[in-house]
Amino acid sequence: MNIDRLVMGTAGSLILISLFLSWVHSTFWLGLTVLIGANMLQAAITGFCPAAKLFKFIGVKPGRAFE
Repeated sequence: MNIDRLVMGTAGSLILISLFLSWVHSTFWLGLTVLIGANMLQAAITGFCPAAKLFKFIGVKPGRAFE
């Protein structure tokens, strides 16, 4: 598994978790979905992704998008 797949998998998982929590607990959990979406948009524009930096720091091999 490379950084690209881990970043997308983590973002997708967190979005699904926040949607589930907003359904069963409180709609305030949708704020997490907004933050994840904003981070994905920021990463697409600037090329800086905090999750990719973290995965690179712990030694995950890079993919093509976040080298």
